[in-house]
Amino acid sequence: MLYLALALVLMAILFFWQSNRQRQAAGLPGGRVIYTDTRDWSELEKPLYYAALDLTGKPDYLIEKNNQIIPVEVKSGRAPDAPYDSHIYQLAAYCLLVEKTYAKRPPYGIIHYEGRDFAVEYTHTLEQSLLELLTEMKRDEFRKTVARSHEQASRCKRCGFRDVCDQRLG
Repeated sequence: MLYLALALVLMAILFFWQSNRQRQAAGLPGGRVIYTDTRDWSELEKPLYYAALDLTGKPDYLIEKNNQIIPVEVKSGRAPDAPYDSHIYQLAAYCLLVEKTYAKRPPYGIIHYEGRDFAVEYTHTLEQSLLELLTEMKRDEFRKTVARSHEQASRCKRCGFRDVCDQRLG
């Protein structure tokens, strides 16, 4: 009986250690995972939705810690020196969706790259900038032609519309 109890304790320690390793690898802060969009942890959650802006999103994780909800977005690939603007706006959209869904404004969100995390403060300035961007995107939906963003030549080269794009680089 003593050996069985000892084996169960060792298994519990092993599971706790493995869980902690997975949490760190995903860039998750301490706290309780309340939402996940990865098949690794559980069944996929339904998207967050804010009808007033017709905005939908599925953050990789939502962590509840100290009565706050923190969105975490996991990116593949090496970490840049600073997070890309598109990733910051994606995270800001998740912060907005969390605020509207859970009635709790996140103070920040986390972008996790391989080997590095960035905590992005969810300021009113960032929120306003996001709302302006979303307004511009909605306006562009109804235009016949929209200039493409070609700030990153490598993304242009991998684009699925490259063969038919009259604005492609090189």
